[in-house]
Amino acid sequence: MDLDSRAALDAERARATKLLADVERSMQDVSDARDGANTDDEHDPEGATLAWERGSLGAVRDDARRRIDQVDAALHRLDEGAYGRCAVGGEPIPEARLTAVPWAATCVAHA
Repeated sequence: MDLDSRAALDAERARATKLLADVERSMQDVSDARDGANTDDEHDPEGATLAWERGSLGAVRDDARRRIDQVDAALHRLDEGAYGRCAVGGEPIPEARLTAVPWAATCVAHA
């Protein structure tokens, strides 16, 4: 299970890292589009759309960063021999949960 778990975690980390890079690039594109414009979000008809897009991209960016942190923590637990045990109660995390959410730190009851 450790090799399968590590492979699943590595794949998720790669996916989240790519997502983070893509979102940061998109955020830069939105920012670049606003540079040079002499209007502000409040008075520009497109301002609300751009502000919403920046906010949405920021939320996706934050989620990707959180996921990377969660995966890194799971990899650390795997290296320490604590992977697959609930961080709250210490009981085993069901394999089905780890298959669905390889970075899970808790059992379903403590989630």
